[in-house]
Amino acid sequence: MSLHTLAGDADSEDPYTALRAIRRLRQELDRAEATAVRRARNAGASWQIIALALDVSKQAVHKKYGRK
Repeated sequence: MSLHTLAGDADSEDPYTALRAIRRLRQELDRAEATAVRRARNAGASWQIIALALDVSKQAVHKKYGRK
């Protein structure tokens, strides 16, 4: 299911449909963010630049996406 479809379903009159779509949207967006962060790091972007783009602290983004 595409993000566009999920976004449309999130606006559904049916609460169950809307809530399920919102949950799936969060999952898909989390995956997309992780991929974008990995690509940015592979391209040489600093944690500070990534943090600025995500509007979070450098520590927060590093904690979430840094190597474990």
